[in-house]
Amino acid sequence: MKKYYPLIIALLGVVIGSMLTMTVSAVRERKAHSVSSANWRKLNLVLEYVDGNYVDTIKYSDVTEAALQSALSKLDPHSVYMPPVELEEAETDLSGQFEGIGIQFNVPNDTAIVLEVIPGGPSEKIGLQPGDRILKVDTTAIAGVGFPQDSMVRRMKGPAGTKVLITVGRGKDVIPFEITRGKIPTHSVDAAFMVADSVGYVRVSKFSRTTFAEFVKAGIGLSKEGMREMIVDLRGNSGGFFDQALNMSNLFLEKGDKIVYLEGRKRPREEYTADGKGIFRDIDLKVLIDDGSASSSEIFAGAMQDNDRGVVFGRRSFGKGLVQEPLYFSDGSGVRITVARFYTPSGRCIQKPYADDYAYDILKRYRDGEMVEADSIRIDKSHEYLTKGGRVVYGGGGIVPDVFVPIDTTKVSDFYINCNRKATAMRFASAWFDKHKTELQAIEDYPSLLAYLDSANLETHFLSFARRVDSLVPKASQWKTERDYMMTSVRALVGRYSKLGDNAFYHLYLSVDNVFKKAMEYSTGQ
Repeated sequence: MKKYYPLIIALLGVVIGSMLTMTVSAVRERKAHSVSSANWRKLNLVLEYVDGNYVDTIKYSDVTEAALQSALSKLDPHSVYMPPVELEEAETDLSGQFEGIGIQFNVPNDTAIVLEVIPGGPSEKIGLQPGDRILKVDTTAIAGVGFPQDSMVRRMKGPAGTKVLITVGRGKDVIPFEITRGKIPTHSVDAAFMVADSVGYVRVSKFSRTTFAEFVKAGIGLSKEGMREMIVDLRGNSGGFFDQALNMSNLFLEKGDKIVYLEGRKRPREEYTADGKGIFRDIDLKVLIDDGSASSSEIFAGAMQDNDRGVVFGRRSFGKGLVQEPLYFSDGSGVRITVARFYTPSGRCIQKPYADDYAYDILKRYRDGEMVEADSIRIDKSHEYLTKGGRVVYGGGGIVPDVFVPIDTTKVSDFYINCNRKATAMRFASAWFDKHKTELQAIEDYPSLLAYLDSANLETHFLSFARRVDSLVPKASQWKTERDYMMTSVRALVGRYSKLGDNAFYHLYLSVDNVFKKAMEYSTGQ
């Protein structure tokens, strides 16, 4: 018998294994739960089973957040879960105000330098000035130590009424300021000024809670200066609140003109039309867009295009035609769920397809040549739509401009790229301000700023700075090609330190802006 022991043991193993398998299978069969792909029962059963049977202690927050993120990723690219910090930042960005000390700063050389002290804010009241270098926040050194810029912002922000100690360097002096934080208004209209005797320019960077009010104020101010034509710049505007785009569109349209309609699986169609009371109905309109113009920007541009109310210039917009609603949780987190699509007056849904490379769509446009050739724009011509005046327009992925303007790549060389990488122009502007603060802060109008910049010999000083500080020297052929573009950047950054702020910055940049130039050259009678 001994010689059969191995065989007997092997057979017993198989039999016992089979018995165990059959026993487990029988248990599973007896306890099989009815599930359906049409509800959440399967997911709920798994989570309940894990909760009741998992071998180790469960960290519920990690599992919950991972499950949320994974589940929402199977819906669409814009239905997302947002942890508390991320949600707070997103909400603050669009709220029209934040709680903090009331400054705008940049970090050109590992040190935060105050660009603007917001009028009426806590920092202005206590004496902070443009050009101050922020050395410490409370006891934490943030200058010259590689401190992340977003961490600087979080340390300076805080609930209104709380105090923070800001230590700044001003010339050779080190000055501590104890500042009581307050509610600080933010702006979505970055700039508004006249660019010709009858032409006004308004740049809108986002659609926040205060955009409509800011836009009306800016437009009325320009109308008083003689504006009869407005250029609305929505480039890089990723959207925001739906109602702000709706109200802004209403300003330009006649009674009964369609603005937009919404519709979703659980949302019946809602149509929005103009009330005919808009104060800019008689103003000629041109709209500037690019691949960064999305959502609410596309609602405005689409409404103007489909009603033949304004001419759209630039490059195809982003292509986000989805409407999200928020759901908030008590731990400060939340989700934004897509509940409907929006459609332009002609019936276009401009949402681009949910391709696997959705996040890299803009890079794909570059690669396909769309940024330099209008013929390379992918248009779904199988679905034609008509504007109010009978012009053919297309949907399926963004607003295609009436007048295409390609990116100008001829002015970019190694010198320009290296200057951008090292923030050479920004750091030069900061150094220039240190030496010429009194002159710059005395400038209050654009002609005076131009006269100052023209007489400052900035080109010589900038090239010397680039060579001395960053060891960057352009070849003669490079400088001949890119001189105007590079020096416009330098002039704009220096001009920003004047009292004109962003108005100076954007006004100066327009001189090398091909999209703006095309809009200025274009006659609305064309």
